[in-house]
Amino acid sequence: MTIPEDVKLLEDERIDDLQRCGLMIIQNTKKFCFGIDAVLLSSFANAKKGEKLIDLGTGTGIIPIIMQAKTQGSHFTGLEIQEEMADMAARSVRMNHQENVVKIVKGDIKEVKNLFTHESFDVVTSNPPYMNEDHGIRNPMLPKAIARHEILCSLEDVVSAAAYLLRAQGRFYMVHRPSRFSEIMETLIKYRLEPKRIKFVHPFVDKDANLVLIESVKGGGRFMKIEKPLIVYERPGVYMQEIYDIYGY
Repeated sequence: MTIPEDVKLLEDERIDDLQRCGLMIIQNTKKFCFGIDAVLLSSFANAKKGEKLIDLGTGTGIIPIIMQAKTQGSHFTGLEIQEEMADMAARSVRMNHQENVVKIVKGDIKEVKNLFTHESFDVVTSNPPYMNEDHGIRNPMLPKAIARHEILCSLEDVVSAAAYLLRAQGRFYMVHRPSRFSEIMETLIKYRLEPKRIKFVHPFVDKDANLVLIESVKGGGRFMKIEKPLIVYERPGVYMQEIYDIYGY
């Protein structure tokens, strides 16, 4: 890959190989790096031919960058409130020569009505902060804390934004914690985002689920499918084959 001259690395930043279609991404380990949850969400979600997708709270831009490469969607937007993260994501887009199809927007999820036209997307994805006020926060302004805790947006903020942005029958894909499953279901239904597909993710076959992937449809009917669970590790340090397939190894 030829890296554009205007793409510069800042202090503590590195370039990581995504092992997919020659894609690379800029990350800063002292701030926030994407995890397996983002990779699983990008595999679980889909953008069909000609569809427009927006990722809420895009962080490093991992989801729009990967989904542009693996789907037939026509355009991909990443919305990120933290200026340094948005800048890093935008530089990754330029590094991957995706400027014509991927756009990073700096902005607040709670202000989507001032940023985007109503019902202007076919697909919304989000890997939102998992932890609410019940979880302690050591430093509420650290980028890692903002990514993990509901400091700048709540679950309801994310869901209501998705409902505003989606056209009728548009799809919302989200990854979250099973411990908040009932709250998630209630919030989705409140905003007419009908849950359609549920997949629980377990670290090991004999361990409780620690992630849940959810697809909901705006104005969809009352029919929901619980898919077979996804197991991450065969044994400590060794992924199951399905995980290797998702990563493209």
